[in-house]
Amino acid sequence: MSLVKTCKENLQLMRDNEFEELVEQASSFCYKHDIVVPTMDEEYVIPGRSWRNAPMKTNDHRYRVEIFIHVIDGQLAEINERFNEFYPYDFSDRDLLMLEDQLGVYVHHMRSSSDFSQLEGISSLAEKMVEKGLHEIFPYVYLLLTLALVLPVATASVERAFFAMSIIKNPLRNRMGDQ
Repeated sequence: MSLVKTCKENLQLMRDNEFEELVEQASSFCYKHDIVVPTMDEEYVIPGRSWRNAPMKTNDHRYRVEIFIHVIDGQLAEINERFNEFYPYDFSDRDLLMLEDQLGVYVHHMRSSSDFSQLEGISSLAEKMVEKGLHEIFPYVYLLLTLALVLPVATASVERAFFAMSIIKNPLRNRMGDQ
């Protein structure tokens, strides 16, 4: 969790202070490779729209707010969602201490056992734990493994649901607006 906290702090620092440095690095790269660099103070117009109907904003606003800050805010939101969701509900302070103790013993046991030397991934590790009855001896370690296995599936399911919703929602919204 301390690494997650450090990552969040670095993203926040980047969001607040490092846009100009990124623009300088990108501009330097562009100049080196003969790529046109837009002037940040010029007005930005969405490609395909006329100047008359376009909202007035600068390239700086477009790249800083609509892209750079938007992406970092999305990353921060994703980190907050994923890491605040499990730990408070699944592990109390006492549970975290028990997990720490169990992990120490578990790691020592795994290193000394030849049964676990040929495993190919986290799922085969969980299967082997159940097969050997270690899920009852190390319940907190097994819970942690279970959470690690479920997270990608749960995330993919939610992402698929939102994607399907956006496909359905846009035509419905368009039809509702026409009526």
